[in-house]
Amino acid sequence: TDHPRHCLSARFRVERALACSWKTCSATRGIRARVSWNTQPHIADDIDQWLPPRVAAALQAHGIRTLADLTVRIPRRRRWWTAIDGLGTAGARHVEAFFAAHPTLTERARALVAAAPSGPIVPWEQLRVPHEVDGSQGQFRAPPHVCLLKASNDYEAVQSWLSLHESAATQRAYRKEAERLILWAIVERGCALSSLTTDDAIAYRAFLRRPTPRERWVGPSRPRQSVEWRPFSGPLSTRSAAYALTVLAALFRWLVEQRYVLANPFAGVKVRGRVKTGLDVTRGFTEGEWLLLRTIADGLEWSFGWSEAAAQRLRFLLDFGYATGLRASELTGALLGDIRVDEHGDHWLHLVGKGSKTGKVALPALARMALDQYLVQRRLPVTRERWDPATFIVASLAENGTGIEATRLGRVLRRFFVLVADSIKDERPAMAEKLRRASPHWMRHTHASHALARGAELIMVRDNLRHVSISTTSTYLHGDEVKRARQFDQAFGVPGR
Repeated sequence: TDHPRHCLSARFRVERALACSWKTCSATRGIRARVSWNTQPHIADDIDQWLPPRVAAALQAHGIRTLADLTVRIPRRRRWWTAIDGLGTAGARHVEAFFAAHPTLTERARALVAAAPSGPIVPWEQLRVPHEVDGSQGQFRAPPHVCLLKASNDYEAVQSWLSLHESAATQRAYRKEAERLILWAIVERGCALSSLTTDDAIAYRAFLRRPTPRERWVGPSRPRQSVEWRPFSGPLSTRSAAYALTVLAALFRWLVEQRYVLANPFAGVKVRGRVKTGLDVTRGFTEGEWLLLRTIADGLEWSFGWSEAAAQRLRFLLDFGYATGLRASELTGALLGDIRVDEHGDHWLHLVGKGSKTGKVALPALARMALDQYLVQRRLPVTRERWDPATFIVASLAENGTGIEATRLGRVLRRFFVLVADSIKDERPAMAEKLRRASPHWMRHTHASHALARGAELIMVRDNLRHVSISTTSTYLHGDEVKRARQFDQAFGVPGR
């Protein structure tokens, strides 16, 4: 299947730019060919001026015509020549000996790549991987006749793996890890995904903790179609790096099972100091922080210039999300028809959650009041009997009644969190920094912590969050740290003071 993918790297665009800018030098190159015994090679030279005819013919058949092409397109890896039909080990020795004798060629080509205006880093859906590193001849590819996939290259194989997962959120999460690895493999290691070794996997683990060069890999959040998009927003934490390695190990394990590759380079590669997987309860808001957020949300129209519709939707997202603890994908996928009232008069939102598991979430008074107000603002009936069951609970700002994606919800809430951070950075710098790290999932953590602090039973909170294990929910059982510090200070104060 063809994909609308851009050229992967400036280093593979350079050859065309060089060819155009150096056409005028063709006559000069002809002269240089006749007197090459008295000159030094230049990256603009045709390869047949400097390499044996058989070697040059094999390279030219592969689209490599100048020394510039050869310098920027041939990865410096063991057995790099196997991707070029007809070259062989003897021809490869000629090439390697030539570059060893003229090291300035490589330096000059790298300088041209660094100066190229287009960056090599593009998102998954825009990738166009050069043939020599697309995995069609990957070093650890299994024999094609035993492979269970129709994929002819690494991109197609990974795409098949992503297709296994029906959840859009899971696909996005897994795609991000595969995207980062395949870009790193090609740009930094000069090889295909299916040529990665265990040494490469260990090097990638270090790269996750410090993506370098920073200007190539790290940048602020931008739309995926933006030229400023980058795969990382910063170094990964221990937890995030461990998650990435777990996903990649699962990817390669599946590729081995499908007999696409022979081995899993990420098997056994772990992160030192990894803590037990659990919920980071610091990623939530205290009672006071939440009250401040909600107070600022009440003044978005006149204090910050938000439209009335956008401000009303934001307040609904805060109240309804806080009161229910829904995940972002659950919130954006919910319909009015999913709300039901049982024989006791209690309101429930029925849904399909993480792992395609069905469940239901209680709708307390705060959630019901927020929904009623939001429906009135959208000029929709409040009475359940008059509802259109296909109406999305969270709507786009357009008047066509459509819903929004979970990614859009994330951008809306992050915009609000950053706005608040900018407003309070002078008075409350610690909270401002916290808000800049906040995500929609923090409301789920806040919901659980506040419910338990206000007396809700642990097992009830577990059921509402739909956790498999109550030990997961119990991580939200924590006291007020300020209160704890003061009480122990009183209990163990310095005598006589």
